[in-house]
Amino acid sequence: MTLRPMPAAAPRVGATGIIAALLEQRTGQQLAPNRSWRLDATLKPLLRERGLADFDELVGALLGARDPSLADAVVEALLNQETSFFRDAGVLEQVVEAAAAMPNEGGRLRIWSAGCSTGQEPLSLAMLFAERGGDMPDIQATDVSNGALVRARAGRYSQFEVQRGLPIRRLMQWFDPVGEDWVAKSDLVDRIRYRRLNLASDPVLPGRFDIILCRNVLLYFNAGMRAKVLDALSCALRPGGLLVLGAGETVIGQTDRLEPSRDWRGFYAIAEPARRTA
Repeated sequence: MTLRPMPAAAPRVGATGIIAALLEQRTGQQLAPNRSWRLDATLKPLLRERGLADFDELVGALLGARDPSLADAVVEALLNQETSFFRDAGVLEQVVEAAAAMPNEGGRLRIWSAGCSTGQEPLSLAMLFAERGGDMPDIQATDVSNGALVRARAGRYSQFEVQRGLPIRRLMQWFDPVGEDWVAKSDLVDRIRYRRLNLASDPVLPGRFDIILCRNVLLYFNAGMRAKVLDALSCALRPGGLLVLGAGETVIGQTDRLEPSRDWRGFYAIAEPARRTA
């Protein structure tokens, strides 16, 4: 897939504008002008690897479509994969509490970690559910980045990564040292089903979910895309299900299909029909 030309009236021009347009075209994510510094931080290694002098040469190569893999590599480099184990631990613990309070109609609870990055969120959930005992939910995890999913499926993390939020007790219980890294035990990794999914363009996962976590993903979308994604996620929730967003995200003013949960502070539920404006 080659990069389509920028519209004539696009507010951002030049190499950085074209690169930002590629990211939005492929993923729906925007690179805000005040975050253009990420281009230097993430793309300079790629420039060296491909023997390109600067961003102008990079854009020339993209527009010339001489290397079909180049656009994929640029997008992968620009995606923000910031994550950690037990990020906002109180939120994850509340997810487990909410799951335990949901009525069991004979089937496994279904949980979706959307925008799972390199897997720390679903692995953290799997640890919490295992420690609680009882049936393990069906945990599915998706991300737009193929590179992140390769790492998530491998369950291999550096010393720096495991030190970010992972208590030593859980590290020793659920991970094995391999060289300078730590690898999650297969019993843990095998509890999660990973797949690639682009929230901006792909259909949601099939079936209905009891809990969907989509934390710190909507921040990178424009208002129209946020509304589209939220509406799609609402359709993937079963009645009584919950949506979990990041601390700086909300459904208020974004969609009328979801509303703050009456039972679980900070979570969202399907809005009652009478509350919808359309």
